[in-house]
Amino acid sequence: MTDVQAEVVSDLFIIGGGINGCGIARDATGRGLSVTLAEQGDLAQGTSSASTKLFHGGLRYLEYFEFRLVREALEERETLLVAMPHISWPMRFVLPLSPDMRFETTTPTSRLLRWVMPWAKGRRPDWLIRLGLFMYDTMGGRKILPATRSLDLTRDPAGKPLKPGFRKAFEYSDCWVEDSRLVVLNARDAAARGARIMTRTRVVTAERQGNLWQITTEGPHGREQHRARALVNAGGPWVEDVIRNVARINSSEGVRLVRGSHIVTKKLFDHDRCYFFQGSDGRIIFAIPYEQDFTLIGTTDKDHTGAPKEAVCTDEERDYLLAFASQYFAKPVTKDDVVWTYSGVRPLYNDGAKSATAATRDYVLSLDTTGAPLLNVFGGKITTYRRLAESALAKLAPYFPQAKPAWTARVTLPGGDFPHDGVAALTKKLAAEYPFLSPYWAGRLIRAYGTEAFTVLGKAGSAEALGQDFGATLTEAEVRWLMSREYAATAADVVWRRSKLGLRLTADQITRLDRFMADAASRAISPAAE
Repeated sequence: MTDVQAEVVSDLFIIGGGINGCGIARDATGRGLSVTLAEQGDLAQGTSSASTKLFHGGLRYLEYFEFRLVREALEERETLLVAMPHISWPMRFVLPLSPDMRFETTTPTSRLLRWVMPWAKGRRPDWLIRLGLFMYDTMGGRKILPATRSLDLTRDPAGKPLKPGFRKAFEYSDCWVEDSRLVVLNARDAAARGARIMTRTRVVTAERQGNLWQITTEGPHGREQHRARALVNAGGPWVEDVIRNVARINSSEGVRLVRGSHIVTKKLFDHDRCYFFQGSDGRIIFAIPYEQDFTLIGTTDKDHTGAPKEAVCTDEERDYLLAFASQYFAKPVTKDDVVWTYSGVRPLYNDGAKSATAATRDYVLSLDTTGAPLLNVFGGKITTYRRLAESALAKLAPYFPQAKPAWTARVTLPGGDFPHDGVAALTKKLAAEYPFLSPYWAGRLIRAYGTEAFTVLGKAGSAEALGQDFGATLTEAEVRWLMSREYAATAADVVWRRSKLGLRLTADQITRLDRFMADAASRAISPAAE
């Protein structure tokens, strides 16, 4: 690195390429700040690609009296739908009612009802659920999403897959999101506005020198030195490690690692609604239509003691989810139905809660001002990532008086420049312009790239014109787009984060894709920012 390069000073240096890091990078660059971001692996390689894929208020958080968190999340749902209609869309959730369903015993609501209604013996009464759903409908200023309604499961198609004992349900609204694509699109937008996004780049050290941070990284270009006016630690599950071992700062604040595991099964029902299941142990899980031909079931809440990257869905967790779902479905769900599992570690702020389930899901932003500012980001939900980024910039505002005001609300991400209810029309337009696309293929491209799907396909007049066929509608043209525009470097980046085509490709096909990408990178078709 030359002396001239070494003198470049960023306003913000961000550690972590998950949703919080990329969201803060996008917000900051749009305010006119210079930003450098380093991610040790691929974008969204950790927690941000291992969520339950929901933009939701968090209905169960009402039981913990986390009203501010729920209100903020509910307000965000429609804000985000408008900004990214290709990767996020409304979904209806069916909540079957049963007298056997009980509270998690540590919630404030359960303790209150034990005192007021001891005869209920921990059961969730139907009227209380309906009250919670009324609050859910009204707290967030809902305009796009339909309101809660009651269902007769003996007549409604949603009752058909369930055991006959479930006769009544409530149906309410929340939203789906392609979590890892959300991260990538935030990173791309930040880069388009001037941020430097460095993937596969580990931060070795960060130390204060005067009123600046001196940061050393190791990545594809070797060891580099960076200077910044402020450091943002958005390391997710590694946030505490960054504080202690990278910045070498003594701090009493810590993170509680909570593992959330999911299973993906063969398709368990034919309609497009999700199920919200309450357990006799007080926990809840979702059963969600997934990638057209599958069902996603999750999540668990277990304290995690190992390295974050070692998180896997254990046999115990898999069997727990199978047994939980089988309490509801008429046909038992067995391990033979499972086609894939995944697990992520939530970096929750360590508030001393007795159980993983009770630990707060709210985010905590801790600003260390003993020298150049250090902002540590603890916790957070994918639904509130944009608001977290705004709060982070508000914390840092005294150090950057030149920064412009908040701007990201309803501003579209790449490919999202079409109406929130316009997916069907855009898919029809794509299929008409490229008649060789199957309905599944056209729909997948629009859901991934939105209006940019037309750019991905370019002037191709046939499938053959898109180059090599890697299977499951994945072509060379799309892979080259992902490498040149979306930081993808390996087959795993493509088939498990930029898409979920790993559910449809064989091991041999994935190996062939890996070889192609390695060869393309060696020919200088490497990941690059826009």
